[in-house]
Amino acid sequence: MAFTGKYEVTSQENYEEFMKVLKYPAEIIEKGKNAKVITEVTQNGNNFTWSQIYPGGKTMKNMFAIGQESEMETMDGKKFKATVKMEGNKLICDFPNYHHTSEIEGGNLVEISTCGGVTYKRISNRLA
Repeated sequence: MAFTGKYEVTSQENYEEFMKVLKYPAEIIEKGKNAKVITEVTQNGNNFTWSQIYPGGKTMKNMFAIGQESEMETMDGKKFKATVKMEGNKLICDFPNYHHTSEIEGGNLVEISTCGGVTYKRISNRLA
């Protein structure tokens, strides 16, 4: 499946500005600025398990099916309900405070989040 794999963050654009728009404290922004987040994705048809492992061992795990409302969790632990859609090769989800897309480009995981006029782009290289 296209998304299945393990990825490590290699570059970020507008990280600090995006986190400021989301009102994260300066110390959290600084801590995450150069963090090598690992994303593990398992795709089985329209069913996904999407995990992000942060330095220090904190893991965020979301399970969802395309087109079905699912309970999700934000990176700061807040729970919400959302429906992930697929448009072409992109996964699209509206989190409580921002719009998020994910796609595979050249074997890399490309994630784009937009909030308050700021667009944050994170690229992760495939490890496995």
